[in-house]
Amino acid sequence: MPSERIYLDYNATTPVDPRVLQTMLPYFTEIFGNAASNDHEFGIEAKHAVDKAREQIADAINALPDEIIFTSGATEADNIALFGVAEKYAAKGNHIITCVTEHKAVLDSCQRLEKLGKRVTYLPVDQYGRIHLDELRKAITPETILISIMAANNEIGTLAPVAEIGAIAEAHGVLFHTDAVQAVGHIPVDVQAMNIHMMSLSAHKMCGPKGIGALYRRRSNPRVQLEPIIYGGGHERGLRSGTLNVPAIVGFGEALALAQQEMGEEDEKFRAWTRHIYHRLVHEVGGIELNGHANERLPHNLNVSMAGVESRALIVKLKDVALATGSACTSAKVEPSHVIQALGFGDDRAHSAARISVGRFNTDEQIDQATDQIVAAVRELRRLSSSIRN
Repeated sequence: MPSERIYLDYNATTPVDPRVLQTMLPYFTEIFGNAASNDHEFGIEAKHAVDKAREQIADAINALPDEIIFTSGATEADNIALFGVAEKYAAKGNHIITCVTEHKAVLDSCQRLEKLGKRVTYLPVDQYGRIHLDELRKAITPETILISIMAANNEIGTLAPVAEIGAIAEAHGVLFHTDAVQAVGHIPVDVQAMNIHMMSLSAHKMCGPKGIGALYRRRSNPRVQLEPIIYGGGHERGLRSGTLNVPAIVGFGEALALAQQEMGEEDEKFRAWTRHIYHRLVHEVGGIELNGHANERLPHNLNVSMAGVESRALIVKLKDVALATGSACTSAKVEPSHVIQALGFGDDRAHSAARISVGRFNTDEQIDQATDQIVAAVRELRRLSSSIRN
């Protein structure tokens, strides 16, 4: 009998919750209208569904419904935020501040903006993956128009001091954008309390469908103005033209509503699982180093470096357990994680780093079975490495 496949890569993507799928299904075949077609009931029904989802998402982050702009995902939302601000506020300044451990959707956008004549400061991080707030303050100049720091790191799970960053941005009259893809739906996020002006979200990190995301854009105090990067039709308040993906939007709203309801229970369960895996690895194989902050981290993320074990070799060995070496968006490149490298520990620790991320459809039995297999694989790889050296 084949072994059960166990999925421990929830930071990369998540299965769609059956409750979300059931909510989406009628919008493929029954309520299939174009939400922009208000001349008949088909379109009006679709628009009502989009409006409901917009309200669900806004309620979850303490925003207004008309501040939610639907996109194809968080990568597009990041691009709209960065390029939109860079162009709209060009007369005010040309300086953007970000961080060396950001997602590539932000880093690559910033590198492109540099080629277009903008100036970008990439703040370093400490050994836990957090920026120093004093360095952020010192980096701000009269030309600074945007700070973009992610709320929770997708590889090591470290949480940024978002409210403090927002307060600094507010005090200096600078816009603050955060890529909160890994945070929203897993930890409380309040755009008002945290002084967030723009925020990127994605449904597929919270048991919703792929291909749908959103950008929160504040409408007042301050009013954030953006230049669109996609033209044609003026959808989504002129910021993101294109026919709305109604089934996915409905799924997004339902997924976030469910995540908000179950956040407390899941937080406790996920923290127990990641602690259990970590302690077993420490006691049963040793040579384990935690990457990221010990406490200020996502409940479902565990990133560890295993001395003497190449993480890619480990993943090949684990045929029935899915985990990751780092960001799934750069997995095609065989190079050490830029996030782990930024912590200052060297390439060996980066090459031996594995990300284990648990989620809603895991079970206690799966966690133990997967840990058994990881322990066995690490022991075997170390044995083979030792025999080769000898």
